[in-house]
Amino acid sequence: MLVLKLLGLLTLASLKISRLTRDAEFTSDDQEMSADVIKNAYLETEEEFLSMVRKQWDIKPQIASVGSCCLAGIICNGTLYIANAGDSRAVLGRVDKFDKQVKAVQLSDEHNANLESVRDELHSLHPEDPQIVVLKHKVWRVKGIIQVSRSIGDAYLKKQEFNRIPLLPKFRVHEPFHKPILLAEPAVHVQKLYPEDQFLIFASDGLWEHLSNQEAVEIVQNSARNGIARKLVKAALHEAAKKREMRYSDLKKIDRGVRRHFHDDITVIVLFIGSNLSSGSSLQGPILSIKGGDANT
Repeated sequence: MLVLKLLGLLTLASLKISRLTRDAEFTSDDQEMSADVIKNAYLETEEEFLSMVRKQWDIKPQIASVGSCCLAGIICNGTLYIANAGDSRAVLGRVDKFDKQVKAVQLSDEHNANLESVRDELHSLHPEDPQIVVLKHKVWRVKGIIQVSRSIGDAYLKKQEFNRIPLLPKFRVHEPFHKPILLAEPAVHVQKLYPEDQFLIFASDGLWEHLSNQEAVEIVQNSARNGIARKLVKAALHEAAKKREMRYSDLKKIDRGVRRHFHDDITVIVLFIGSNLSSGSSLQGPILSIKGGDANT
């Protein structure tokens, strides 16, 4: 079994997913991987983090405003499981049988209030709240605060007990709530892997703001494997600089704290699949390329 995690702030989640996928308590009746196993891992991660927030509330109340999207990929016996809570994305690079060109296949659903389907889901879950999504500065936000509708953490939008002083006012919802505003449960996609499936790109939304799915898979397909995640980040930053009508070299010189106004953080993992994973056999050789952090490339 291969388990990949793509996280922003919460390394606790990666540890929990790895442990729970090994624990018999959380596996299905036949001891196989399943969507329910993965959902349980996410929910257990959420509960542990909320428990930590509760324990540290008196000394570090601002931890209630900390949250992270969580994108996970698991390959087990030739089957691929993609789980996502938030607006990160997983894209498969598949070679077409006929024209031999690589095609992009998006495998994850994004939970961002800018998508009409997400706004519809929020209205369905909170029919009593006409302000569950608010258009603010031309961007749809949940309660006018946050774009994602699912995450791990963000306790101030999960439990009313954290929606109060001394949390900073910008993180507080004015009216009390009685059920979580955001969800931690992921959407899970399951499919078999085939010989045509060449690689997977796991990336935070910072990459996809500047590269299309097809552009990303073509870069991977036409480049050397070594350092390919870094190359994707660099390609996205070149596009970010171009949109601001500036040079890439000038963008790199901007302080990290200010760079956020020019582009979002970018984390990328590229997994080369190969016949060993698609057939369910054991892993062999270097198959990963990872670039994360603040994308200061």
